[in-house]
Parts: sequence; structure tokens; C-alpha cells
Amino acid sequence: MDLIGDLDQMQTPLFSALKNYADTDVIPFHVPGHKGGVGIDTELIEYLGKRVFEIDVNGMDDLDNICNPTGVIDRSQKLMANLFGADYAFFLLNGTTQGIQSMILHSCRPGDKIIIPRNVHRSAISALILSGAVPVYIQPEIDDKLGIAMGVTVESVTRAISTHADAKAILIIHPTYYGAISDLASIADIAHESDMLVLADEAHGSHLQFDCRLPKSAMASGADMSAISLHKTGGSMTQASALLMNGRYVDRYELKTTLNLLQTTSGSYVLMASLDLARRQLATRGREMIRNVLELSNYARRRINEIDGLYAFGSELVGNPGVWKFDETKLGINVTGMGLTGYEVERLLRKNYNIQVEMADFGNILAIISLGDTIQDVDKLIYALEDMASMGGGRCNVYGYMRMNIPPPITKYCCSPRDAYYSPKTTMKLDSAIGKISGEMLMAYPPGIPIICPGEEITWDIVEYIKLLKASKYQLQGTKDATLEYIEVIGG
Repeated sequence: MDLIGDLDQMQTPLFSALKNYADTDVIPFHVPGHKGGVGIDTELIEYLGKRVFEIDVNGMDDLDNICNPTGVIDRSQKLMANLFGADYAFFLLNGTTQGIQSMILHSCRPGDKIIIPRNVHRSAISALILSGAVPVYIQPEIDDKLGIAMGVTVESVTRAISTHADAKAILIIHPTYYGAISDLASIADIAHESDMLVLADEAHGSHLQFDCRLPKSAMASGADMSAISLHKTGGSMTQASALLMNGRYVDRYELKTTLNLLQTTSGSYVLMASLDLARRQLATRGREMIRNVLELSNYARRRINEIDGLYAFGSELVGNPGVWKFDETKLGINVTGMGLTGYEVERLLRKNYNIQVEMADFGNILAIISLGDTIQDVDKLIYALEDMASMGGGRCNVYGYMRMNIPPPITKYCCSPRDAYYSPKTTMKLDSAIGKISGEMLMAYPPGIPIICPGEEITWDIVEYIKLLKASKYQLQGTKDATLEYIEVIGG
């Protein structure tokens, strides 16, 4: 895969230019003020090394500018697009959040409708506030046994499109955090027939195209734009993502203008260098590395399914509602058979075995296996789970407990997130807010899916669910009151 078309994927235009700059001993009368590390605390230099500060520079002729790239950044972005089968790619330095917000801002004007699953990431709701777009929520399918949201069905999307034919775009999660894949290709065909743009939240899917056993990527499935988190599964540094676009319905230059509304003018060259090198690594070694990831994940899944009380789910879910395909690099483990909640298992793994999983919910934990994992690390996770299971379970009724606490269904939509955000608000006790319209967003993080969005009615179910999350000591975000005793509502 070194050569794709006429582009040599061994090249690293941006990183090579940065190394050249650092090696020429330029006298830096420019920001950043640490001047190659000379002006920064020595403890950080000793810990990280000097090189990272030597390439922490600002835009100049030979290093290009992220807001209007025409040189080495432009060439690096073209190589990224080439690798991922897109017409163009943009580097994102505020994570995939920036990409999702840019896609929605580009697609929708104030008052325009956009069809989105209700289990979208908080960045999509933020984009609705920024853009003034009006959401048409569709309910993802819920797996009652696992207690988690899956993808959306073609039928639910078709109903939404037929009812809201004036919508400008549809956003699909590809894949979900736990690995469920919707039939994006069919959805894209249906949406394009109604002149809707197809947007993909591919935060957890930058690896999909590198093994034929995995579902197709969003670009290969017909999406017009896709935001990918290379820092999650592609080998770049945290915050370093990319926005891919297909030029059939999207104008590259207009999209760049939208991106610059959210883009810093002082882009981190350290993060961009990690994108340049992550792209080269995927181009030259991606198939080998993702094959290893898939084999490790399936090995772990087989071993864990031999442990009493645990169920590591995978492709057997395909065919269930909302699961057209499944990304088997995702290692989701249902722990209810041990009589423990996922939150409890997450904490025990960290406290007793020095293992930190990606996330937990009431019934499951999620372990991310990616490019840097080894068989030794996977075996340590398996051993820890075997050891925990051998000690006996916790609450015998945890499965019923978890089933009772599946996230509440979509509540009543009362006004747009933007209108709710700008409306006068009152702070009141959570218990007293039932029946009121929420003026703020509340989510468990990870995964960052809102429990309540601005403009939605606060129901008894939602309040009880929040209380259960608090009792489980799960990390909740979004509200001004960090204790979650109070919530902002519209009016009084």
C-alpha cells in the first residue's frame, strides 16, 4: 500500500519540514514563547525530552498554515485523503468533536432539520446549538440483554426521511462505541434520493478499511463527510483527528471556511506531525497491525467466554435489530452474570490489577484493543477477570437491576437545543424539575451520549436514571452544578 495512485505514502511532508526546521538552528523571534524549550520548566524538558519542543512551532512559509494550507500541510492532507478513499481530508486539532460540529454547521442553516440518532455524542448536540439546526431524533435499537444502544435500522431512517423530507442531512454513528454498525450504504442511497447529505460520526472507526473482515468504512459506504478519530484507533496523539469528504455534493473550499470558524489559528504542529506519521504507518503497516488487533480481540473474546459469569459479545449479534454488521476489534464484556455492575468491575480492575478499561455502564465494560496492545497485556486482562470470577459474585439480582436501568427512551422534544440554550433559565432541585424543560445537557462520560438535551422534557424516568448513575459514582458532565443536586430549566 506504499503507493496509491501517484502518491507515495512513504512521504511525510509536514514531519520532514518540521525536522528540517529544527535542525537548521533558526533564531526564533516568534511564538510560542518557550523558544524551542529554552523558556519552559526544566522538569517538563527532563521528562519529555527537548525534541518535542523544538517542533512545537507556529505557521510560517516553509511549515504552511492549517487555516489556509497550500504547502506541506496541504500535501499531508492529500495523502490522508488518498489513503482513506476520500476526495480531500482536513486535519482536526480539537478532536472529532470539531469534525462533527463542522459537518453539521456546513450542512444546516438556522431552522434546517437534520436527522440524528438520539445516542449521538455531545458534540452533535453542541453543533445544533451553534448552527440553529432542528433535530429529528430517531431512536436507536436497544439490546435488552446487554442494556446498551445499538445502531439504527434502515426502516426507522426511511420513516424519518418520509416524514421529514425537507431535512438537509442525516448523521449516522459508524460504528457505535460498542461496535454496532448500521447499514450505512443503504441509508446513504435513500438519503441521497431525497437530496440529503450523509454525515458519519466515525470516531471509533478509523481502522475499518484495513481488514476485509471488518465492516466497510463510511467513505466506502457512500458518506459525504466523515469525522475520524485517528487518535482512538489509528495511532495519532490525543485530539488529532481528520475530516474526510467526498466532493460529489460537498464543496471543499466552503467546508474549509466552516472549519475555520472552529479552528485555532495556532495549530499544534506536534499533533499534526502525529497525524502525518500515523497516516504513513497505516499506509505501510495498517493491514498487518489491524489484523493483529482483530486477532487479539477475538482471542480475548474466546477466552473470556470460557469464564463463568462473563459474556464477551461479538458478531453473533449481527442480524439483531440495529446490528447490520459488527466491529470485532471492540471488546465489550457483559459482567452481570458475576453479580457485579460494570462500574464495580471497572473500579476493581484498576484498584486490584492496575488495569484501566475504556468505559463501563450498568452491565458492561469496554476494553479498547488497538495498535499498541500485546498478547501479554491481553492475557493480564483475561487473568484478572478469571481471578475476579473465582472469588464469587456480588449482588445476585444485578441482571434485573441492570435491565431496570437501561437509558430512558426519547423524551418529549419541546424546543430546539439552540432556543433552549438562549432562553431565560431557573436553577431548581433535580426532584422538583420533573415536567420542566431542560436548559442544559447532561451526559455520562465516557461515552458522552446525552441523557437529557437542552429543549427536552425532564421525566421521572430520567431523574431516577440520573440518581442511579450518581449512586454508582459514575462521571457525569454537562450541568453547571457538578453535584447534580440541581439542574437548569427553562423559565421558572
